Amino acid sequence: MNTLDPSQKAAVLIEALSYLRRFRHQTIVIKLGGSTMDAPQAVRSLLEDIVFLQTAGLRPVVVHGGGKAIDRRVTDAGLPTRKVLGRRYTDEATLAIVTDVLRNETNAEIVRIIHELGGRAVGLHTGPLQSLFGSIMTVQESGQTVDLGRVGTVDRVYKPLIDDFCLGGVIPVIPSLALDAQGQWLNVNADTAAAAVAAAVEAVKLVFLTDIPGVMRDRDDPTSLMQSLTGTECRQLIASGVIVGGMIPKVEACLESLAQGVRKTHMVDGRRHHALLLEIFTEAGVGTEILPG
Repeated sequence: MNTLDPSQKAAVLIEALSYLRRFRHQTIVIKLGGSTMDAPQAVRSLLEDIVFLQTAGLRPVVVHGGGKAIDRRVTDAGLPTRKVLGRRYTDEATLAIVTDVLRNETNAEIVRIIHELGGRAVGLHTGPLQSLFGSIMTVQESGQTVDLGRVGTVDRVYKPLIDDFCLGGVIPVIPSLALDAQGQWLNVNADTAAAAVAAAVEAVKLVFLTDIPGVMRDRDDPTSLMQSLTGTECRQLIASGVIVGGMIPKVEACLESLAQGVRKTHMVDGRRHHALLLEIFTEAGVGTEILPG
């Protein structure tokens, strides 16, 4: 039930007004991920927020992964799952599943729902609409170089393509896939892809929508949420073991994008109703913002 009376509704709009003025015609990159992608109502709520942003004059760009859907398909196919430092080892058989899920399932569904909500969107992942280009990457584990198969890093983002759609009032929806110099697919970590896109398009904000409230001093205590951190504080929290596991690549992606000119990054629980609007258009916010410094 809606409990706000008309004057309270007006107060909400007035609070949002200064943010609308500040961010109008600015690009905001939004990364969809985590178990949020497995919750249809949460996804729809988030996409409503994104359509609102575009309608209000902001320029949202969506970058997404599809980890849990890919996990299910890999398991159903009887293929082994191996992860190194949070990245999926990707052989050719696994890559075929990854590209099919990201392009033909997840991306297509996001675009469909945006259209259903009255927005305009396009998937950037095919032929002349490809926006991410990269090369094979390796990682170090116990002092040894580890081959991850068809796992890549983003070397180039086709900024003019993204800008053209944003200027035309169309929301670009980008899966975490890159093409290499031979025109072959590479599986890219979605957090890394979002950071590369945000830096390339000179985004005013990069928002990670995930399945946790943000950075917490105690992972078992949601009330220990840290609402604002600097880059220096984040590095200290990683070194002290407060930020661990899957949070490390997310925070590192935030720091990388800040170093390349993105003004502010956010980590928000995408399962919360209209979390994106609350984080962008209210003073308190609902997640963790990470600032340069």
